[in-house]
Amino acid sequence: MHRKLKLGLDLGLGGNVVFLIFAVLTYVYMRLSAKASDKTLLGLERFEYFLLFLGFAMLLASAFFLTATLRMRAKFKIAYWVYICMEAFIMYCELNSYETKSFYHPYSLGLAIAHALISAAICFTFIQLDPYKKPFEILIIVCIGIILAGMMGNILEIRLYFSVITNAAAYALMFGGIKYMLSKEIVEIDCHGDAARVAEYRGFFDDTPSEPTDAQKAAQNKDNESNEE
Repeated sequence: MHRKLKLGLDLGLGGNVVFLIFAVLTYVYMRLSAKASDKTLLGLERFEYFLLFLGFAMLLASAFFLTATLRMRAKFKIAYWVYICMEAFIMYCELNSYETKSFYHPYSLGLAIAHALISAAICFTFIQLDPYKKPFEILIIVCIGIILAGMMGNILEIRLYFSVITNAAAYALMFGGIKYMLSKEIVEIDCHGDAARVAEYRGFFDDTPSEPTDAQKAAQNKDNESNEE
């Protein structure tokens, strides 16, 4: 696996795992807020903010390495950057809702639906990493399902924060799945500096054998001519 690609995937996985830890500590903070000392709560709050900034720093670094390493895939690169900026903006509004309440409503059903749909659309752009590989398509479908399930938080009268954490779980699964599939050579991802390759793919709903490409036909003809000589 390309070194920078591995680093980008590791940082993406790590950043989302950090967000999940942040969510657990936030829950603990809320449970302790009524009975713990101010000193304990302040220390926990500072550690939470450290995790929050660490998580976004890891995601930004992940986006940088993936953008610099992957060949082409402009839609995926732009969408990934947009996703990070969107999540950072929402988390800022969540943590400072007393200042942003004039335009940000954490219990808004419309906002929850829009956030889930945009996140799911961005998740779908991951298909550009290696399109038409069935296991990868299934992974993306599962992750999109988890993201869309984040809308349930609003129905249960939970703030949009729930949807953000659901996204973190889905994207952690996505990055972990990509790393696993690369290690098992289920998917292949072209990076700058790699030798060019010719590959044939079949989609999730495509069970018919595909015709050889022009490049494959030319290579086959060349091999046949060599054998005849």
